[in-house]
Amino acid sequence: MAVCPNGHDSASDDFCDTCGMRIGGSPPPEGSATGTSPASGAPSSASGAPSSAWPDPAAPVSAAEPCPRCGTARSGQFCEACGYNFAGPRFTPSAPSAPPAPAPSAPRGYSQPAPPASAIPPTSAASPAPSGPPTPREAPPSASSFPYPLATWTAVVGADRAYYERVQAVTGPEGTAVAFPSYCAERRFQLVGNQMRIGRRSVSRGLSPEIDLTGPPADPGISRLHAVLIAMPDGGWAVLDPGSANGTLVNGSEIGVGDQVTLRDGDRINLGAWTAITVHRG
Repeated sequence: MAVCPNGHDSASDDFCDTCGMRIGGSPPPEGSATGTSPASGAPSSASGAPSSAWPDPAAPVSAAEPCPRCGTARSGQFCEACGYNFAGPRFTPSAPSAPPAPAPSAPRGYSQPAPPASAIPPTSAASPAPSGPPTPREAPPSASSFPYPLATWTAVVGADRAYYERVQAVTGPEGTAVAFPSYCAERRFQLVGNQMRIGRRSVSRGLSPEIDLTGPPADPGISRLHAVLIAMPDGGWAVLDPGSANGTLVNGSEIGVGDQVTLRDGDRINLGAWTAITVHRG
C-alpha cells in the first residue's frame, strides 16, 4: 500500500484516496492552513497566497465526538467516514405495547349447543341475499398527502473549462500538474432520500458517496467527502460544504464551511480543479 506525503495509507498509487495528495509530491509546509480563495475558489494559504498543492487534510479537532455509526472522530456536521449527520434528528424507540388479552374460551369438553332449527330463518335460492349499502371506494392519495411535493431533481456532472482556467490563473506553476481532461462523459444522478454525499470513493475507509466523482477522469482537487446535498422540507435541495480541502462554489461564489445554501433550478456547483455539477428540477 502506498504512503502519501501527508502520511496516509492509500490503496491508489497516483493520488492519495484519503486527502487527494499526489503520491511522490511534496507535503504542504508545516503549520500552514490551506483554504480556498474567496474570489476564485482556488486553494490559498492563510495569508491569501496560492497553496503549493491541491489537497490539505482537515485540521484535527480536540475532544471530538465519536460517530455513533462507525466510531470515527467528529470533524464537522457530517462524519468523514460514513457521512452520518450529527445534527439530524435522533429518535428514541417507544416501549412495545402489551398484546391484547385473549378472549375467554369454553372449558375443555364443553361444546356450545347449536341453535334450534326454528331460530334459523329459511333461505330461498330464488331470493337474493340482502345487501347493505355499497362500500365507498377509497380515493387515491393526492399530492398534498405526501410530505414533499412530487418534484424530481437531477444532478448533472461534467467538466467546466472556464472554471479550470480560472483556477489555473491563481495556482501558478503547481496548477500545471493538473491537466484538463480531453474527454469527460456527462453523468446524471437523481436526487433521492434525505441527503446525497459528493466525493471520492475511499477503499481504506470504505466510503462510497452517492455522487461518486472518483472518475475516470479523476479530479485530484476533490476530497473524499467534499460536499453534501440536503433535502429541504419544501421539496427543494440545499448544498453544504462540511470542510473540504479546496472549497465549494455555487454560481461562482464560494460558500462558507458549514453554511447550507438553498439551490434553484439551473444552479451550478464548482469543486476541485475542473468539476461542475448542475442541478435541474423536474
